[in-house]
Amino acid sequence: MSETLLSITGLESGYGDIQVLWGVDLEVQAGEIVCLVGSNGVGKTTLLKTISGLLRPKAGSIRMGEQELAGATPEAVLRAGIAHVPEGRRLFRTMSVRDNLLMGAYLRSPSDRAVAEDLDKVMRMFPRLAERANQDAATLSGGEQQMCAIGRGIMGRPKLLMIDELSLGLAPKAVEQLSESLKEINRFGISILLVEQDVMTALELSHRGYVMDRGRVSMSGTSAVLAAAPEVREAYMGM
Repeated sequence: MSETLLSITGLESGYGDIQVLWGVDLEVQAGEIVCLVGSNGVGKTTLLKTISGLLRPKAGSIRMGEQELAGATPEAVLRAGIAHVPEGRRLFRTMSVRDNLLMGAYLRSPSDRAVAEDLDKVMRMFPRLAERANQDAATLSGGEQQMCAIGRGIMGRPKLLMIDELSLGLAPKAVEQLSESLKEINRFGISILLVEQDVMTALELSHRGYVMDRGRVSMSGTSAVLAAAPEVREAYMGM
């Protein structure tokens, strides 16, 4: 039986007096890729921000293994093994690609030789970053910026990598390359929680999925079950 890595129960959150999430339940098992899909504005990004400590929940539980993280700081969440790749990449544009990647390891000791080893692994996984290691992040294409943001995330050696909008603004070829990279990251033992606007891409990439609607989980199941569901096909795939 798989180990439950992330367990969210009855989560409610929002911005000030505006509540966005209503009683959200969600789980990620060790070794899984789980997608979170739904229309714009239904609370997907709010959920990731609440998990990562950028927003304080109004109610509910966020557990990473045996550790309760509801209301924890972003640093505590990162130390617990959760890395967040935010929508829009959020790179340090005037810093080099190499330095952006190393920012992901800021909680680790600078003398840790494994940091250099992990940096080398990221460069091998994303050869385009190795070619541009000394360039400013601002000079990268959209796909390369997403590679850099993902690489920065895994430099912290997380157990769970959360990615908000993998394909946003990217060409299909770049999305295909990034999808293959996520499969490789998953094979290294990192679980993934993926928010993605392209429902077909998300379901093809993931093992299970959750559909959100108006701040609540409206459906969940294996990716195959969700891809075959008439309501999902009609609402998100135009079928």
